Amino acid sequence: MKKLLKYLLCLSAFSAALTGCASKPEEDSAPATEPAVENSVTDGIKESETAPKSLDNSDHEDADDEENYNTGDAALDNIRNQDEIGDNEILVVSFGTSFNDSRRLTIGAIEDTIAEKFQDYEVRRGFTSDIIINHVQKRDNILIDNVDAALQRACDNQVKHLVIQPTHLMNGFEYQELVDQVAQYADAFEKVSFGEPLLTSDEDFEHVAQAIVDWTAEYDDGETAICFMGHGTEADSNAVYEKMQDILTEGGHTNYFIGTVEAEPSLDTVLAAVQSGKYKRVVLEPLMVVAGDHANNDMAGDEEDSWKTVFEQNGYEVICLLRGLGENEDIRRIYAEHTQNAVDSVAE
Repeated sequence: MKKLLKYLLCLSAFSAALTGCASKPEEDSAPATEPAVENSVTDGIKESETAPKSLDNSDHEDADDEENYNTGDAALDNIRNQDEIGDNEILVVSFGTSFNDSRRLTIGAIEDTIAEKFQDYEVRRGFTSDIIINHVQKRDNILIDNVDAALQRACDNQVKHLVIQPTHLMNGFEYQELVDQVAQYADAFEKVSFGEPLLTSDEDFEHVAQAIVDWTAEYDDGETAICFMGHGTEADSNAVYEKMQDILTEGGHTNYFIGTVEAEPSLDTVLAAVQSGKYKRVVLEPLMVVAGDHANNDMAGDEEDSWKTVFEQNGYEVICLLRGLGENEDIRRIYAEHTQNAVDSVAE
């Protein structure tokens, strides 16, 4: 973490024209209020109605304005964009989701866990997806801070010690872009520190594997294949899915399978692995922080290419568990442990 902080400060000094609270362009301080459109660009990542394969976040959603489903009451979610922050802030950064209930039960629950553990810090929220921010604002009249707005809020409130805790699954493209983005503000604070993504150390992988096994234990009857669907990425960090599969298999959980929507292992790979066994039933669950668009449509939807449909067409009884990893207490504990490491580095 010390090396990362030095990197942030060095980059900030080198990019003097970009540093400090007053130097950010006004249009970068808050998301646009116009409805999101296809091929808009946010934080250096191109967002479109089809998720680009370079994404390595917890989920991706389009901005379809003609929703024919109810995602829950947005008013129940604490969007954590209050001022009066004080000296110490933990900014929890997520890709985001427009599924209101899932946002509250996953991202919101992670934020609540961190807030309860670190009561000397104020916890605030930042989303990296402007498409989701704009969609929620238009549909629910609720404005969630994007990362620039959240950082500007910290500046305006004269925060001294800033901890960034991403809810990213891995250290991939988005995580690195977040580091670069925060670097532009680094000299506005006395100390800045980063918490690590969920799957970082070997210990993290072991703990996450055990968490998802415990979470699905009631379905582990010897006749059921338990399949987790991740997002996938073109980055080298996509290797986390294969590593998670290896840990599960080596741990004796040979009926657990890991696949992705956008990369490898693909649905075809997972299907072939399941067909090599003598399973009667398949349980599908997202390996994503939230249960958003991918979980509800690519995994559990009725379209002909959804995971649910494909497995059903191949003769399996299918059970879909629409819950994100953020709903799991053990997973939230791992994020809190990563935050603890970042808080400790600020105190040094």
